[in-house]
Amino acid sequence: MKCEKCWNTLSISLATFLVCFYALAFNPEIAHAQDTQTKPGSHTVAITVHGSQRTYIVHVPPSYKPQTRSPLVVMLHGGGGTARAAMWETEWAVKADKEGFLAVFPNAMARDPARASNFAGNPQLWNDGSDRFYEGQTASDDVGFIAAMLGDLSARFALDERRVYLTGFSNGASMSFRLGAELSDRIAAIAPVAGALWIDPPMFRQPVSMMYITGTADPLNLIEGGAPKLASGGSDKVRAKPKPPVRDSILKWVKALGCPSTAPSTSDAHGVRTETYSACMGGAEVAYISVDGLGHTWAGGRSILPESMVGKTSGKIRATDVIWEFFLKHARSTP
Repeated sequence: MKCEKCWNTLSISLATFLVCFYALAFNPEIAHAQDTQTKPGSHTVAITVHGSQRTYIVHVPPSYKPQTRSPLVVMLHGGGGTARAAMWETEWAVKADKEGFLAVFPNAMARDPARASNFAGNPQLWNDGSDRFYEGQTASDDVGFIAAMLGDLSARFALDERRVYLTGFSNGASMSFRLGAELSDRIAAIAPVAGALWIDPPMFRQPVSMMYITGTADPLNLIEGGAPKLASGGSDKVRAKPKPPVRDSILKWVKALGCPSTAPSTSDAHGVRTETYSACMGGAEVAYISVDGLGHTWAGGRSILPESMVGKTSGKIRATDVIWEFFLKHARSTP
C-alpha cells in the first residue's frame, strides 16, 4: 500500500510541473498532408495499427531535402514517459538539426488507452518482452507498431534504409533490445540506456551493433540486478519486477553476435568506463559504458523526475553525442 501511495503522490506532485512543461514545450499539431510533414520542425503523426490509433513525433531538420536520403534515429521514451518528454530530456531533435538526420519519438500505449496517461496512475509502457502488465491490461503489439511506423516514414520521407537506428531509455531501452533483435533486417544499430534485455536468446536475421549506457548509482537499473525502486523507496508491483544484472544483458548480445567475450578492450577515465567487443559477425560491435555516480537519468541530458527519486544527473558524457558517434560507424549491410 505504501508503494502505491508513493506513486500516486508522485503523480500529483508532477501534475503542476507537467502542465507548465507542456505549455512551454512545443505542441505540434497532428499532421495530415505529406507536404506539411516534410517541412522543417516537429510534427505529430497518427497511424492505425491493429485497429488502434498510435502516434509518433517526427522532427525534420532544416537541411532535409527529398532528393537526398537521410539517416533516421528513433528515440523510445521510458516507462510512464511520453514522446514529447523524451525529446526534451535527450535533445535528439537539437542533434538532428545539427547533423541533418530525421529524429522520431513514438508513444507507447497507456495502461488504459481510454484515459489520459500519467506517470504513476496510467503509465505509457512498452511491451519489451518482460511480460510486465497490469491486471486487465491488453499487451500491445509494439513491434508491429514500430514496423508500421518505419513503413509510414519510408512512404513520407527519403530514408537511408541502411542507416536506421534505435535508442531508448529505461523501459524504452528494453524495447530497443527487443526491436533490434526482431527487426534486425531493418535496424543497423541500437543504443539502450538503462534498460534490460529480457529476450533470451536474441536472434538476428542480420547483425545489429549495440552501445549500452548506464549509471553506477541507478536505483531503477541496478548494476548487479534486482528489484528497481525509486531513490525515495517507492515502486509498484509491475515496474518493480527484478531485473537481471546489466552485464548479463551485454553478454547475451555479445554471444548472439558471435563476438569474443573473453577479452574486451577497455578504457577508464574521468569516471567513465568503456568496454568494447569487436570482431563480431558482419563487422558488428558492442560497447558498454558505465558512468560513475549517474542515476536513472539520460547522461548529459535533463530529467523530469527529481533527483530525490531517480538519482543524480551527470555531465561526464553526453549520451546523445556519444550514441550518434557510435551510430555513424555502423550501417546495415544490404542483403
